[in-house]
Amino acid sequence: MSIELKDTSEAVETRSREFYQGVGDGISSTSAAWTFGGEIPKKFESHVARSVPRYADGHDIVLEVSDYFVKANSVCYELGCSTGALTRKMAARHPESVRWVGIDVEQNMVDHAKHLLQKDMPHIGNISYIKDDILTHPYEPSDFIVSYYTIQFVHPRIRQEIYNRLYQALNWGGAFMLFEKVRAPDARFQDIASSIYVNYKLNQGYSPAEVIAKSASLKGVLEPFSTHGNLDMLRRAGFSDIMTVFKHVCFEGFFCIK
Repeated sequence: MSIELKDTSEAVETRSREFYQGVGDGISSTSAAWTFGGEIPKKFESHVARSVPRYADGHDIVLEVSDYFVKANSVCYELGCSTGALTRKMAARHPESVRWVGIDVEQNMVDHAKHLLQKDMPHIGNISYIKDDILTHPYEPSDFIVSYYTIQFVHPRIRQEIYNRLYQALNWGGAFMLFEKVRAPDARFQDIASSIYVNYKLNQGYSPAEVIAKSASLKGVLEPFSTHGNLDMLRRAGFSDIMTVFKHVCFEGFFCIK
């Protein structure tokens, strides 16, 4: 029995675009094309809160740890600050003499962070949101640096240099907090972890099509390392005092002291 193939290449391409369009929360993307620019900043907080398990709990851990390192007149950084929510929480918690710098490579994110700062906390004057590359930014000596699910989006070939620069930027006794999605140590664990995470997103109300579309959009954009891989880079940068302060299946928070 023969089967007539009626699909033209144009029809297949059209269906492909439609299939990868909706990733949830009113956000659209295509395969291997996820971005934090465009209209994403306005929808980012609701999307990430549903997509990353215990996202707010991780903020709370960062805030608690910051109490041990942030002092009067400290300079502190958040790398990949997105809409600036965590930066604002930290600034509200500590003395006004502390300088907080939120860095993001997307101008729309920086603009939205500035808008929210002026809208929600106009009395806070010690936060600067700037558009810059975290690899080349001229860091001042710092007591506290946070990267909250950011470096996983940086190309692997330059991650080590970023960690090297952050280690050099920290004052002796300063702290670096790194939250990342992580790969499991082998294929069997990875299959299980991935399945658990897919079920988590389905339980958050995302449709199967949205889950698949989001995964497709992140191809070549999100590149997690394993726990061991992250620890190796941190140690090569110079960190020797490192502990895990958060772990939820394939999400992990590392706490490093210089």
